[in-house]
Amino acid sequence: MPRLDLPPEETMSLEQREACAEAVAGVRGRVPAPMIAWIRNAEFARRGQKLGELLRYHTTLEPALSELAILVCARHWTSHHEWTAHKREGLKAGITPEVVASIAARREPALPDERARAVYDVSRTLLATGRVPAPLYASALAALGERGLVELVGILGYYCLVALTLNTFELGLPGSFAPELEEAA
Repeated sequence: MPRLDLPPEETMSLEQREACAEAVAGVRGRVPAPMIAWIRNAEFARRGQKLGELLRYHTTLEPALSELAILVCARHWTSHHEWTAHKREGLKAGITPEVVASIAARREPALPDERARAVYDVSRTLLATGRVPAPLYASALAALGERGLVELVGILGYYCLVALTLNTFELGLPGSFAPELEEAA
């Protein structure tokens, strides 16, 4: 069970209601799960969800690449709700079930091209070590370009925040429990 719920609208401050309305009016059409916690600071909630909207929907990385990075992040943090939501979105974006299963099992996936390989390798390495070695940086830069690489790092940072929020407050549980993450933990 979640440790926090979205406060009832009648108990929210004007700023909290406005932040929720802004999220609902945006691309998602709803209040995203981490905002349930973030709304305790309305400005954090507003800015956080806007950053997420930008990084998820308005980068030079095609949706399959963004979702690939998010899945690697969700797997890194064993964030069940993040995994469940982005597994569904990743499959819709064209990531194969085999790639998803490999990531869940912490196995090297067979990826379709150098851009996907760059996203996976940078994501996995950066999350594991906090660094990107020079040879990986050079190959990722060649595959993604400067803007794409900056956006990838932004996606990873944002989805780390999301995963840590979801995990701390057990948001989305038990409904989004992903057994495949526990089997390979």
